Amino acid sequence: MKRLTIMITAACLAGVIASGCGSQGKDGKQKADSANSAVDSAAKVQPNTGRAVSEPDAKFAVEAANGGMSEVALGTLAQQKAANADVKSFGSMMVSDHSMANDELKKIAKAKFITLPDSVSADEKKLAADLSAKSGADFDKAYVDAMVKDHKEDIAAFEEAGKKVTYPELQAFIAKTLPVLHKHLDAIQKVQSKMK
Repeated sequence: MKRLTIMITAACLAGVIASGCGSQGKDGKQKADSANSAVDSAAKVQPNTGRAVSEPDAKFAVEAANGGMSEVALGTLAQQKAANADVKSFGSMMVSDHSMANDELKKIAKAKFITLPDSVSADEKKLAADLSAKSGADFDKAYVDAMVKDHKEDIAAFEEAGKKVTYPELQAFIAKTLPVLHKHLDAIQKVQSKMK
């Protein structure tokens, strides 16, 4: 019996080590997706809580958190590197608005036992690195173009998620955030039109 207990313990430890090793090389978004998938695949119940986790809600929350963190990081970069005052001002708005949205999303995710990324995805890191390598008018143009593209994609993603998420808190978050995203898109398109 003692030998069986040791074998079971060793097998459990090997499983824990293997699952931990499997997360190496993943970015924050991938780690959060994996954590939420593990919960979701385990009969949709969070371990030790008995709480169900909705797959569409978790996917949306992870995407929104990843995008929000990226907007704050890129907005900070714009405040530091932009030559154009309008671009600097837009970067400041990104930091302010997306920091508030990120804080609200964190509270919802915590209450719903959804794991959010602790860092941005590899794609977002690459965009930040690409922008960091630019300066002056080159930076301004690249940042503005990225923000127009990003906000169009964000609006489409939020509208699509609004049809799929099940948690009332996330539905309310989407309804509250969509007008802000539209405001951002309008603002950055005006900046873009002035730069042409």
